[in-house]
This record gives sequence, C-alpha cells and structure tokens, in this order.
Amino acid sequence: MKVAVCYNLAAATPIRGEQQDRISEAGAETEAQAVAATLRRLGHLPALIPLGAEVVSFIGKLQLLRPAVIFNLCEGYRGDSAKEMHVAALYELLDIPYTGSPALCLALTQNKALTKDILVRHGLPTPEYFCAKINGPLPKRTISYPLMVKPCSEDASLSIGPDSIVNNEATLKKRIRYIHDRYCQDALVERFISGREFNIAVLGNPPTGVLPLAEIVFAKDLKVPVVSYAGKWETASADYRGTTPLCPAVVDEKLRKKIEQIAIKACRLFGCRDYARVDVRLEGDTPYILEINANPDICPDAGFARAAQAGGHDYPALIQRILNMALVRKGDAHA
Repeated sequence: MKVAVCYNLAAATPIRGEQQDRISEAGAETEAQAVAATLRRLGHLPALIPLGAEVVSFIGKLQLLRPAVIFNLCEGYRGDSAKEMHVAALYELLDIPYTGSPALCLALTQNKALTKDILVRHGLPTPEYFCAKINGPLPKRTISYPLMVKPCSEDASLSIGPDSIVNNEATLKKRIRYIHDRYCQDALVERFISGREFNIAVLGNPPTGVLPLAEIVFAKDLKVPVVSYAGKWETASADYRGTTPLCPAVVDEKLRKKIEQIAIKACRLFGCRDYARVDVRLEGDTPYILEINANPDICPDAGFARAAQAGGHDYPALIQRILNMALVRKGDAHA
C-alpha cells in the first residue's frame, strides 16, 4: 500500500522565538524517517513528502503519488505552529484520508487559552488562568503566585524554562513582554500547580483506550520542577538529566482511573482522533489538565511509543494500528 509520510521541514532560522527552537522542529524529520522505515518493514510502500516553504509543489507530489493514506506528522507550516490545522484541512480538500486528529481539533487544542475556555465550560479541571493579549493592557490579576507564563499557541515546551515561573508583578510583566516580543503572540498565564505530573496517552476511536500512565519525575536539584524546553530536547543539559519519565507510573488504582477518565473526556470533547496525549498535574487528588496534544510525537523513543510498549504494543504494531484507523475512515468515506 502506498503511504505518504508528510512532515514539515525546519527553517534554517525560526520565524520567531529562539534559534535553539529549531531542535524540536527538526525532530519532525527524524520522526517521519522512523515511521517510514517501520511502514516499509510492515510491507507498505512509504514515500517521504516534506512540506517546505512552497505548498504548490507539496500538493503536486501528493497528487502524483496518489497514496492510499497520508501519515500526517506535520506540526505547522513555515515554522508557524498555528498553521498546523491548515495542513490537515488541505488533505481534506484533496480527499485523501490521513492519520491523526482533524483540522478543527488541531485548531482548538493549539490555542491554549481557547482550550482552557472550553475545559472550564464543560467542568473539566484546569489551572486558573488569564490571557495577556499582545499590544493589550495587562488584565487585573486575580490568581495567586506562583504563576506559569507561556505562549498561547506553541507546543514542544517552546520558551518553557525556570524564568517561566514568576512570583511577583515585576517578573510577571517581564515574562509576558518576552513572550509578546520574541514569540509574537498572546501570553497564557496560569496558576502553577506544583504536584506530580503525568502524561496520558490515549489511543483509539472514539477516544476510549488509555495506555499505561507515565509520570515525569523531577530531580530534586532542578531549579523548578517543570518540563522545560532544555529538559525535553537538549540532551546534554542538566534539565534533560533531571527530567525522567517513569512508565508505568506508580499510582493507586482509584487515582489512576480518575486521571484516565478526565483524559478520555477531554479527548472526546475536542474530537481527538486515533492518538493524542493529555498532560496533567495533581493538586491533592485532583488532576488539573495542563494541555491536550492532538498531534504528539510518535518517535520510537518518545513518550507515546514508550507508553504503547508498556501496554504491550511494540512500535510496528502501534504504527499499523494508527494506519488502520485512517483506512477505516477511507472505507466509510467511499461507502
């Protein structure tokens, strides 16, 4: 079967943010190569199709290949994460089935403030927050310190580090200004939850299957217990060494079920499809949703694949299952 493995090319210089942000974007190509190699071992005919700055040639390659399905690993366009949704919408216009969440879901979950608005409206727990609009006045603060400040429409822990946690108005304003100036977007400000952090990998349609929970174990000597950009991507950093995933997580059965149920409800609410990841932090016995990642990294060494392995699915089985779910949609569309 012909499968187009689509991913976005990393620009030589990011359009915003820091130069080291390119590390995470370049990871899309590594992910695509791993998926393509696995599809080949499974007996399929994968073709790597990168999305660069020129979208017309990207469309032409897809039309020439005429794949049975697209394995969608694109996380933006020309370095702009907010355009992730447009790539999925393009596949829909071309009438080619693709893996992963649909365009609307990607759009909603990419906007962290909108995500939290929807979670609150539907009674799902998320830390108290406000949005500091770019070129707008600073909203009146009604949330107690410490606070977490991050870009409203980025992923991969872009900009996240020790300075993201602020404890007074001066550092709050400084960090908001940094997000506005360097990342050219609104800043999301939320109450910092200092408890245990878990990643929940959700698999299947509708979102009902949860793989073994993973806990992020923070070293005691970390400046702040957060999954920073360095902790996620810079392998030589102290943050990376001090941010260790433990899967399966050690958690009692009652709490595990509570975390799983909240993750499933969130994925259903946003229309996540095939596979997704929900990040939560505990305060007491309440899991607070930090983010919903509708297009998580599925490299063999990434957290999602690790959870799948812990759940009895080796990497080829995971990739084939994701592919099968897209193929079912193809059959439904042409029935």
